[in-house]
Amino acid sequence: MNGIIVAVVGVLLCFYGIRSVHLGILAIGFGLGWLIADLFNASFWWLLLIGLIGAISSWVVTSLVFRFASYFIGGLTGAMIGTKLATVLQPGDKNIALSMIVALAVCVAGAFLAQKFRARALLWLTSIGGASMVLSGLGRMGDSLHFLRDPEPGVQQVTSTLAWVGLSVLGWITQRHLFAEKLGIERLADDDKIDQRKRNGGWPTR
Repeated sequence: MNGIIVAVVGVLLCFYGIRSVHLGILAIGFGLGWLIADLFNASFWWLLLIGLIGAISSWVVTSLVFRFASYFIGGLTGAMIGTKLATVLQPGDKNIALSMIVALAVCVAGAFLAQKFRARALLWLTSIGGASMVLSGLGRMGDSLHFLRDPEPGVQQVTSTLAWVGLSVLGWITQRHLFAEKLGIERLADDDKIDQRKRNGGWPTR
């Protein structure tokens, strides 16, 4: 039960993230809250509580600053990816200060990429962020899978990283195939009267 919830949310974000703005925001906020709490080895109920707070807070803030939603969503997803990256790069005991620096750096990068490239960047960000949540969830489902959540140096670290990369690519391929038209891949809209948000995965364009 400990890992099923976050794994399911991760699957939705990884394979369905750009389909719905609201679903994406809630999943990203939940995942970010969960992964940050997980750095402190919080109990399951604390993880769940902070994840829910993250989901609600992200949705409320994004609704208030909808004009800058792409920037904000990209930043949130970047922070989630940075948090997972800090875990992979620091096997064993974690340096919380360094983890926060990594998360902040990727957060800023994600925000600028999302603002500049819109749905194309968010496609990658949701795939990578969702994959990180799936692995964190699977890592809580049994001792044999624990390395996916918190790998030891060496083979576990390499295997965990490769699993993250592979799942991210699979999520990217799936979303790109399912939502090609929304991403403007099949054909670009020439008519200015067409609502571009419909070709942008539902993400705001302005």
